Amino acid sequence: MTDTQRHAVTISEIAAKAGVSVPTVSRVLNHRSDVAPHTRERVERLLREHGYQRRGPHREERAGLVDLVFDDLDSPWALEVIRGVEQAAHAAGVGTVVSAVHRRRSSARLWLDNVRARASDGVILVTTALDPDLHSELRGLHLPAVVVDPAGLPDLDVPTIGATNWAGGVAATEHLTALGHRRIAHVAGRPGLWCTRARLDGYRAALDFAGLAADPRLVVPGEFDYASGARAAAQLLELADPPTAVFAASDQMALGVYEAVRRRGLRVPDDVSVVGFDDLPQAAWSSPPLTTVHQPLGQMGELAVRTVLRLVNGERLEGPKVELATRLVVRDSTAAPR
Repeated sequence: MTDTQRHAVTISEIAAKAGVSVPTVSRVLNHRSDVAPHTRERVERLLREHGYQRRGPHREERAGLVDLVFDDLDSPWALEVIRGVEQAAHAAGVGTVVSAVHRRRSSARLWLDNVRARASDGVILVTTALDPDLHSELRGLHLPAVVVDPAGLPDLDVPTIGATNWAGGVAATEHLTALGHRRIAHVAGRPGLWCTRARLDGYRAALDFAGLAADPRLVVPGEFDYASGARAAAQLLELADPPTAVFAASDQMALGVYEAVRRRGLRVPDDVSVVGFDDLPQAAWSSPPLTTVHQPLGQMGELAVRTVLRLVNGERLEGPKVELATRLVVRDSTAAPR
């Protein structure tokens, strides 16, 4: 075996040859006691045979793994990001480890403990739970990180990848004003998130462009899920002067609006037009098919992988913030008001 081949061997290749997991190889390298003696002997033999050498605290060795961390994994939105990450990771020849921290500091710390116990080349964060203290610990592990769909204007020294949420909010609302709607409601996303604020601001800007006053009674917060969309729409439809159109800040909430309209004995779009945001697969399958703002979730995941691998390789990025374009997809859930 040549010197180049020796230096190119990765932890994941050693793990595959030994028939064990990457974390097991990492535990052997870190002299952890929680490895069976015969497994330790097999891994150590392979490390010697392949000339694997650790190269100090700067993590010059490559594990062939990238961590992908979410708040939760119970949303179709997360699945679309995972699809993009997996596609780009496979093309790059690296594996992924997917975790959820459930917006709890304790879960985020447990995840960090697990990262310490195994190898990883970099981290893609799709989470609001990693506060500055925990991020400092992550930096101490010499792991480059990228944030997808940042919760706010990040002051952490990490690149971010998002979408043009404000422009998407404008496009959704302008579509409804162009159809002739004047009572347009907005079911907003989870309070405190950057994307929630940007989509709401886009909605308000489009109303202003059309010469319409924003009615605060027509803005109801949600949680980006079906149930909160249904609750918000039920509240809106009980108004003395209910809206003729609703722009929901996610497809899941838009489908909840569908249900509230149905329970009211009304129809989409005959009585209420509905626009969503995300363009998840079920948007095209719904009845009627949902007009929505396409958010390039898969592309965001792909770009996150390419970005974190560039950081692993020591490359400089063109800028710290990337926003991919959104676009309106018009289907059958919107029409002129009766």
